[in-house]
Amino acid sequence: MISFELYYSQLVILITVIWITLRVVVAIKNKGVNVKRELQLLPVYCCILLIARFVYFPMETEDGHVFPLKFNSGKVWPFWINWKPIEHMFDEYDEWLINIIGNVAMFIPVGIVWPFCFQKLDRIWKTVLAGFLLSLFIEISQLLFYQRISDVDDLIMNTTGTLIGALIYFGVRRLKRRFGEAP
Repeated sequence: MISFELYYSQLVILITVIWITLRVVVAIKNKGVNVKRELQLLPVYCCILLIARFVYFPMETEDGHVFPLKFNSGKVWPFWINWKPIEHMFDEYDEWLINIIGNVAMFIPVGIVWPFCFQKLDRIWKTVLAGFLLSLFIEISQLLFYQRISDVDDLIMNTTGTLIGALIYFGVRRLKRRFGEAP
């Protein structure tokens, strides 16, 4: 049986190492570093770190410390999955409204930042699809951690947040174009 705990600080280091490695590969491929592009991509990195904090780690803290994410190969199966949409979204528990608002709000920056940073996300539907796929990746990856529940409602709320963000981004872009300002 394999068992380990993953702390948020460790996940930040892992994400940072992956991010830097990818950016170095891009720099090698492009035969140089585009500092402006790297600075433009920093909000994407920040979105990933913020989302990782809230989707993998409990909100509760102990003495200001976030509880670790626990993996135990003996407890992975059966997976904890809620397949029924909206069935538990409005269940009466203390933080149900915070859960809904948080899941939506957490992905609004994805809908704003990602199309700004990635030219291929040039349509609302492409941006929403990217947010959906990010959320799907998260829900699938949560299957490995017995404390987490993969929930179709989270997928719906996260995608809704991406849609709201995309509507804001593309709406502002359209207004800028209409009034003669280049995006």
